[in-house]
Amino acid sequence: MAPSSLFLFGFFMFLIHFSYSDPALGCSRTNTSLLNFTSHFTMVQHQLRGLFSVIDDCSFRVSHFDMLSGYDVHWWGATADDFQNLTNGFIISDSTLNQTYKNDTFVVHLHKNVTWDQIKVVAVWDIPTASDFGHILLTNYSANGGVNLSNNEQPTMFDNCKMLSDNYRIRWSFKEGDNVIDIGLEAAIGIQNYMAFGWADPNASGSLMVGGDVAITGFKEGGIPFADDYYITKNSECMVNEDGSVQGVCPDSMYNATSTIGLVNNTRCVYGHRKDGVSFVRYWRPLQSNDSKYDVKVDPRGNMIVIWAIGLIKPPDSLRPLYLPQNHGGTYGHLRLNISARVNDCLGPLDAQDKEDQDLVIADKKEPLVISTGPALHYPNPPNPSKVLYINKKEAPILRVERGVPVKFSIQAGHDVALYVTSDPIGGNATLRNASETIYFGGPEAEGVQASPGEMVWAPDRNTPDLVYYHSLYVPKMGWKVQVVDGGLPDMYNNSVSLDDQQVMLFWTLSENSISIAARGEKKSGYLAIGFGRGMVNSYAYVGWVDDSGKGRVNTYWIDGRDSSNVHPTKENLTYVRCKSENGIITLEFTRPLNPSCDPNGRPECNNIVDPSTPLKVIWAMGAQWSDDHLSVGNMHFVTSKRPMSVLLMRGSAEAEEDLRPVLGVHGFMMFLAWGILLPGGILAARYLKHVKDDNWFRIHVYLQYSGLAIVFLGFLFAVAELRGLTFDSVHVKFGMLAILLAVAQPVNAYLRPKKPANGEETSKTRLIWEYTHIIIGRCAIVVGVAALISGMKHLGERYGDENVNGLSWALIVWLLIGALTVIYLEYNEMKKRRGRILGRSNWVLGNGEEEDVDLLSRSRVRTEKESQSSERMEVQLEALSR
Repeated sequence: MAPSSLFLFGFFMFLIHFSYSDPALGCSRTNTSLLNFTSHFTMVQHQLRGLFSVIDDCSFRVSHFDMLSGYDVHWWGATADDFQNLTNGFIISDSTLNQTYKNDTFVVHLHKNVTWDQIKVVAVWDIPTASDFGHILLTNYSANGGVNLSNNEQPTMFDNCKMLSDNYRIRWSFKEGDNVIDIGLEAAIGIQNYMAFGWADPNASGSLMVGGDVAITGFKEGGIPFADDYYITKNSECMVNEDGSVQGVCPDSMYNATSTIGLVNNTRCVYGHRKDGVSFVRYWRPLQSNDSKYDVKVDPRGNMIVIWAIGLIKPPDSLRPLYLPQNHGGTYGHLRLNISARVNDCLGPLDAQDKEDQDLVIADKKEPLVISTGPALHYPNPPNPSKVLYINKKEAPILRVERGVPVKFSIQAGHDVALYVTSDPIGGNATLRNASETIYFGGPEAEGVQASPGEMVWAPDRNTPDLVYYHSLYVPKMGWKVQVVDGGLPDMYNNSVSLDDQQVMLFWTLSENSISIAARGEKKSGYLAIGFGRGMVNSYAYVGWVDDSGKGRVNTYWIDGRDSSNVHPTKENLTYVRCKSENGIITLEFTRPLNPSCDPNGRPECNNIVDPSTPLKVIWAMGAQWSDDHLSVGNMHFVTSKRPMSVLLMRGSAEAEEDLRPVLGVHGFMMFLAWGILLPGGILAARYLKHVKDDNWFRIHVYLQYSGLAIVFLGFLFAVAELRGLTFDSVHVKFGMLAILLAVAQPVNAYLRPKKPANGEETSKTRLIWEYTHIIIGRCAIVVGVAALISGMKHLGERYGDENVNGLSWALIVWLLIGALTVIYLEYNEMKKRRGRILGRSNWVLGNGEEEDVDLLSRSRVRTEKESQSSERMEVQLEALSR
């Protein structure tokens, strides 16, 4: 037993000897230039942190290593850290990293054929996706083999770390003698959320928040980090009172802004990033500042109370050009902290549930996807080339398509970028890398420029995998993911249009008595609102959001002003209501009756009638947060439609509602000048100015009529050119066209008039019929023209709701009344003259047969002519007898 036991013991020790990784075993330390080289990893992806140290010529040590798991991750070597060199790198060790690491320490051995002379960059590399999780540059070392660690410190590394909650941490570094503390806030939250941390008022007796001096950190539009100094006077959002004072959670710069104290912002943002669904912002603040009123003095050795919170942040708007925190929704707390004490209770990396920050573009069967190129600012899978693909002006977004729904592409990326959809996550023609791929769409022919875009259509089918990639055929890693799903809004609704530069998609299906509507925002927001109306005021709004419990909500409102108090909840009869938020993209759906079955005088929503035969004016808005009960300035939108869209429900299309008030104003003035002054003036001249010598009344009549017709024709062309066509869908257009036809008939009628009878001749029947026709058509044209003027004012008011329309309408009515009174007065005088002429015939000298000024439509005209002829035959000179 003893010999066998000794043999087993010796064999066991032999195994231990060869399984133990002794870095010095069989490895020299001749490369003194890198000996003891130490540096922190540069975090690129997967929350990688750690300390790298060269042990000898063939091994290195990794300490305090954190990393989220990948697919096929290896230690990677390259000659430089640029895109080309990293992608052409090589594996330097047999050790794999296919797991999640939490503050781990281990030694890594290089391959036997690898030396430090071949390597300038050591990276953690995921081979299937060509992803750099993090790396070390081996160039910043001193000649004597040592290195100054401070020169290689990374912005993500600190001396201390404290867990504030499961998804929120604070990291900090503090050096004795310094008057500043370096702080890093880290949380697995959405990009629309803020992180707040600060010190409570040491003298606070009530709420620890009130009187607190906090830093609010987050990300602006475009992913730019910020960190600002805030002071809390009340547990509410920042509000401005009527006297100009502010209260709530407000920036220091808003308090007593006229004084030098109120202008102090003692927080300085140093660095920030969004990676893997985790926000990280680094900033510093002084322990003691000159702002003793709004900044709390920090005792470096005291056990002081600190406060923290995370929640939604409201972007700037027209009232508040600042990023302001909203209600934290219960995610807040406090604890005691001594910044001089060493603390590290953060075990492992933060693992966010939603790691995808890229924009989402959902393909629609009607709207083409515009493919272009632009600078790589936030590419999701580094390393990457300096130029990447953009879809609808969004950098390398996730593209979602539906099986069986054709996707239109307008390719404007240049002749050197050929689009294709592939199974390879890297792209750039996998065959050049000796790899295999399946191409589902595109190729060398899928290219174009803005002046001559390439138009192509791709129809994913049931054989298309759930995940493919769009890339350039010639350069790898320019695109990103394509999600292929079964069915969606385009399949569920019959019609869809894009509202205002593809920022909101509207879907609908008409039924006999109802309409089903869906709206989807194309950018991240806290709520999405669509409204029926030409503007926010006097509109019916539908607001969709997801509340704190995760439930989707859709509420209806009537808005009669621009203040939050003018947003009135209504009780519309909505059915099949749904609302969801996916990656910050809000989608709302509902069905409503076309004509509400309630008393229009009882509730405002009863007047919200949808007529499918007329254009529906649609507006939209997005904001950070919505409330079900009390609305405030915090619920104000941060982006809204620039103009209403006219949605043609039955035709399935939409067009921008252009502000044509100046154009229509010129058109209206020209028509008023013609139909309100010139043309009526010509008629009045023909009726009441025949007493003017040398037939000047006729010249005045002709000049006024032709001038009026010319202005009518110009006004008509002006309106048609600006409106890009002529449609007979309004009463105004119908009246206007009828008036123009009647007016144009008059010159033709005048050209065909029969010859005027000479003095003493009887008026022919043809001449008499012509005179009646000419007068009736002219007077009817004026009546219809006035009706067109009135309906035009009404049409302008309905289209734009212009507050000046009522005043202009009343001015037109007053002018018409003045014209009517003038005609009555002139007609009265004419009747007096006619009566005087009849009485004058009883004088001693009878009429002489000359043409008299008579009304062509007067019943006495024929009789008068006959009497004139009789008088001419019976004319006698009576003389006195002188006998």
